[in-house]
Amino acid sequence: MPSPICRLRHPESLDDLLNYRLFRLYASSTSPITRLMEGKWGISRREWRLLAVLAAVGQASPSTLAEQAHLDRPRTSRAIASLVAKDLAQRVVIADDARRARVSLTPTGRKLFDEVFPQIARLNTRLLEAIDDELVLALDRALRMLTERADELGRSTEPQVRANRRGGGTRRLRPSLKY
Repeated sequence: MPSPICRLRHPESLDDLLNYRLFRLYASSTSPITRLMEGKWGISRREWRLLAVLAAVGQASPSTLAEQAHLDRPRTSRAIASLVAKDLAQRVVIADDARRARVSLTPTGRKLFDEVFPQIARLNTRLLEAIDDELVLALDRALRMLTERADELGRSTEPQVRANRRGGGTRRLRPSLKY
């Protein structure tokens, strides 16, 4: 049987794919956070992510928020509208161009962030208790290196085919497929 390192470098099954394993970790570890967000405060993970970015940067354009939160613009726009409706963020249109705006936290949004962040930080700490400090440092280094590499690959790889999510992507390439 190949070693785990070999299987990560040369995947043979779904469980050998790094992105799939990271996704499984993400899904499992964010479950309590999602319950906390939705159950206690009535906000989605996406809204929380935007609140956290706004807490870090102060204010930003919707496009900058989308980029920093790693969300597409339509989802970011909907989440901003929801945060504004909940009085957690404010969207101010720039006077000389009605198409441009700046988004920032309201005092209520800041208060929510200040209350929620320590609870999420505690969940993060509890998750990392599974490994010792040496592995935490190695994990941090590995994540930084993998993120840099993924960003580099994303910039350098020319997509041969662009996804058409509205049109069902795969069906455009293989119209004979029936779902």
